[in-house]
Amino acid sequence: MKWNEIRVQYPKKWLLVEAVKARTKADQRILVQLAVLGVYANSRTALKKYAQFHREIPERELYVFHTSREKLVVTERMWLGIRGAR
Repeated sequence: MKWNEIRVQYPKKWLLVEAVKARTKADQRILVQLAVLGVYANSRTALKKYAQFHREIPERELYVFHTSREKLVVTERMWLGIRGAR
């Protein structure tokens, strides 16, 4: 789904979404197609679910957004360094 369609279907909600189709332009991540993985009443619950999904399958491109956002602006950051052992 596109963000404008999602906003209409889920007004005033916190969502956990996955980028199904996305690209990078300069330092911005352009989210073309999204899949809604969960709908939540508050950000705390949405972020807990995000953490759970991320632990299980870290390669998925997941985001938490509130549908009050008219446009999605995602700035891509390059991380340098080594992750600690788990």
